[in-house]
Amino acid sequence: MTAMAERSQFELLGSRRFLPYFITQFLGAFNDNVFKQALVLAILFRVGTSADPNVLINFSALLFILPFFLFSALGGQLGEKYPKHRLIRLIKFAEILIMLFGAASVLLANLPMMLAVLFVMGSQSALFGPVKYSILPLHLAERELVGGNALVEMGTFLAILGGTLFAGLLMSSEQWAWWVSLAVLGFALAGFLASLGIPATTAALPGLALDWNIFRQSARILHLGLVKQSRNVSRSLLANSWFWFLGATYLAQIPGFTHDYLHGDESVVSLILAVFSIGIAAGSLLCERLAGRTVNLGLVPIGAAGLTLFGLLLWVGAGQLAVGVEQLSWRALLHQPAAWWVMSCILGLGMFGGFYIVPLYALIQSRTDDHERSRVIAANNILNSLLMVLSAVLAMLMLGVVGISIPQLFLLVSLLNIAFSCYLFFTVPEFLQRLRLWRGAGG
Repeated sequence: MTAMAERSQFELLGSRRFLPYFITQFLGAFNDNVFKQALVLAILFRVGTSADPNVLINFSALLFILPFFLFSALGGQLGEKYPKHRLIRLIKFAEILIMLFGAASVLLANLPMMLAVLFVMGSQSALFGPVKYSILPLHLAERELVGGNALVEMGTFLAILGGTLFAGLLMSSEQWAWWVSLAVLGFALAGFLASLGIPATTAALPGLALDWNIFRQSARILHLGLVKQSRNVSRSLLANSWFWFLGATYLAQIPGFTHDYLHGDESVVSLILAVFSIGIAAGSLLCERLAGRTVNLGLVPIGAAGLTLFGLLLWVGAGQLAVGVEQLSWRALLHQPAAWWVMSCILGLGMFGGFYIVPLYALIQSRTDDHERSRVIAANNILNSLLMVLSAVLAMLMLGVVGISIPQLFLLVSLLNIAFSCYLFFTVPEFLQRLRLWRGAGG
């Protein structure tokens, strides 16, 4: 047992129990972001339209999020009724068909068709999400859940970063339509082939009667997750979704913050996204080492404190860079000492976000019954999308109606994080208890 405890989480990548699954989910996230970013860049630079590009870009984001409201409940039901490995293969095969239409829409430069494909992509992701997380406890031991979730979070954020940057590279070519089409088809096919290696599972609740009324079933699944589960699980669902509220708020302001306060060009936007993603990946991977291969809830208060601290420091550091006539490239920006303060804050937000989110996912997976896990994770996905929409509404109200600045918005969400953390740790004392026990044992 001692030797097992000392083994690295990366050894899971050499296991058939985990590697095919990891590749499947990585390629799915990568491909989603290649197509999404290609669509955004096409709207801005490649496809002529009379509509306001900024309105279209925000509409695109809404189209991708909306299916999580509509179809997560169905994904949770399917994940209980049918073997999860078969569902994953079916969903990944559907991705190939979706990307055939996606390739056609890109080649034809047909914007309405591209938007329709984006909505269907979001629907596929909404069905995949509950299965993606609920299958992990079936193939991993409980002591492997922290490491497995850490690798998944690392892979997801690196896939988001890689897909976004790769799309920019493809769109810079004169033959952008052909390259994007070949890429999204190729990644979809590779993801399906990887899914064939996922070990078999059995259906958790084969007798479940599917409810096709998506609104009624969504309400039932939210009731299952928030009311019928233990307080630790239900509040962890809220905390998980709160992280996505914070993350969506910060990430949505990157372009405006870069332009107005860092005085940077497009390359600086990519740099900030890269730093944040690397921070999430590093924090996620450190969770297992810090927690000792257990679901250590003591990391959650540390993560919450770090999210508040670095949000406040980002507010303090904003506007400290010298204003120039020309926008700065990422290389020119890093010659300014104040830029390192900002980048350190972005890195800190990502790293402590990893400390915060990985134990929450592991707790939800380990403390829900097999025959309810997919539906509980579906409830989590519904809450995530709801909180992301609320973050956009809050930002629009604060920036557009109230008239506060972007750094002041960072201050506001940092203060809101203090309030939410007090609520979370008061209603679930186990988080702070586990932190005290962990510190008493020497970390």
